[in-house]
This record gives sequence, C-alpha cells and structure tokens, in this order.
Amino acid sequence: MNPIIAISLGDVNGIGPEVVLKALKKINLDQTIPVIIGSYSVLSTYLRMLEINLPIKPLKRFDSVETGNLYLYESAAGREIEVNPGQISAEAGDAAMKAVNLGIQFCLENKCHALVTAPISKEAISLAGYEVPGHTEFLAEKTSVKKLMMILTSEVLRVGLATIHIPLKKVAGALNSEKLTEQIYILNDSLIRDFNISNPKIGILGLNPHAGDGGVIGREEIEIIEPVVRRVSQNGVRVEGPFAADGYFGNQQFKNYDATLAMYHDQGLIPFKLLSFGKGVNFTAGLPIIRTSPDHGTGFNIAGKNVANEGSFLQAWELAVEMAMNRIKQQSS
Repeated sequence: MNPIIAISLGDVNGIGPEVVLKALKKINLDQTIPVIIGSYSVLSTYLRMLEINLPIKPLKRFDSVETGNLYLYESAAGREIEVNPGQISAEAGDAAMKAVNLGIQFCLENKCHALVTAPISKEAISLAGYEVPGHTEFLAEKTSVKKLMMILTSEVLRVGLATIHIPLKKVAGALNSEKLTEQIYILNDSLIRDFNISNPKIGILGLNPHAGDGGVIGREEIEIIEPVVRRVSQNGVRVEGPFAADGYFGNQQFKNYDATLAMYHDQGLIPFKLLSFGKGVNFTAGLPIIRTSPDHGTGFNIAGKNVANEGSFLQAWELAVEMAMNRIKQQSS
C-alpha cells in the first residue's frame, strides 16, 4: 500500500507554495500519493509565476485516489485568495491554518498517513484570530495531546526541545523534574518507534552558561537536571549530562549521541540550523499522527522571486513517507 501524504501549503505569501511545487516535480508518484490541501487559485498563481506544469487533479473522495496522481483538496471552498508575496495578512494566516486543520483531520480519520506542513507566519495567524504560537501547539490542541516534543532532525544531528515557543524569561520557570522526565521519555520513545534506533543514547544540555558551573551561575542543573538524569538512567534510558551547550557543540560532542535534548528553542535550533540548514526536518513527536515540516520559515524576503530552495521540504516529505511506511508495516504485522 502506497502512503497518502497530505501537504498544507503554508502562508500563501511566503515561500511555502513555491517549495511545495518545486518538490512535487521531484517526487516519485509511483510510490506515494500526494494530496495538497489549499486553494486552487493560489496554486494556479504560483504555477504560472514559477512556470511549472504539474498534472494536479481535484480530490473530492479519498476512496478514489490512485497511485501515479497528484491531487488537490480545495480548502477555500472555491473562494479566490489574494496572493501578495512578502506581505503579512490575516487572510493568508486564516487560509494556512484551515489547511493545517484539514490535514490533521484527514490523518486522524486515517484518510491520510502523514501530514507535511509548509511554513506559516505566526504574525499572520495571530491577525487571523488564532491564539497559538505555532504549528506544534496547534497540533497538540487538535489531537488532544498534552505531552509532545519538537524534534529537529538531519543526517548530521537530532535535537529535541524541552521547551518550545515561550519567552526566554519564562524558560527556567517552565522546567521542573516532572516536565524534564516526561520530555526525555518522549524523545527516547520516538527514537525507538519513529527512527528505528533500538537502544538510543541521549545527550542532555544544561540550562545555564557552563551548565551552571557548580551552582555559581545557576542551580537548575544541580536541583533539577542532574537528579532527573540519574533517575531515568536507573530506569534503563541511556542519558548523559548535563553538558555546557557551547562546548558540547563546539567540540562536536553531539556526535556521540543519537539525539540531544536542549532546554530551550534557540539553544537547540541555532547549532542545528548552522549545521543542517536546508537539509533539516521538523518532526513533532508524541502525536497520534505523523507530522513533518521543513526547518525554515516563511522566507517573506524572497517570496515570489523563484529562488527558494526546496531541499528541506523534500527531506520532510521523505521522512514522512518513511515513517508512514514503517507504521503501515507495523499495523500489518
């Protein structure tokens, strides 16, 4: 059985539609069935703008999809959505989130095996009335999941985030023994289930500079992180740390581990994007569905210029297909 993979176009004024269409030119339609969720008017605009010719068929019933075809599920009810590359608008934000919501629904209903999301603008979705800071939190809300993790993965590095889209001044308060233990187990389970690593080894970063320097710069390592590392190690999870983040990445210590757990967003994403940008994938672990995304944003500064690189979206697509195939095999065995 070939997996049916849903694609949300992201913000129509960003590079999402461009990277999706460029990637679809390279996807093997004999092995997967792509279903774009978005507006026909938007797709038509970008197909003309990019001078791309793709045989896209309208989709109304999932039981009629066939291998070898590329489908569009119209999410805008035939309404024409204005395309203004590089501009932030409530209309674009609303269209992006409606497509994501449909993709989640289709996966929960087992109509699709995975969802690949193109980038959204947090400002645009806020203008549209969505009170979520990003895809990850929206996915959690719509799937009724409270325990999940944002994982960035590439051939070079895997990074999980203990906290995600919160202000830096709130990070220390958001970390506690229960939260950190939960995140380590989610990361470990995902490495086993989603990445097929039988006995993973995880490096844990400290929160403070120099991992607290024995409590001189901060006590979170002593009071929270070190006790959690000892406890989960005693329960059979292979974890080590906490490590000072600068030395850990600077000395390439991350290469000794199957994944790294960072304490906050930029601590993990800055080194990840430095080492993997353009080839990285954002994966949400802990969900009942498979969701991947490229590791970049909306790229408003280059939107509509036909210079966006589709490499990261292709990597996200390939990971979604691989994970979907794994789950299909698990269900049939």
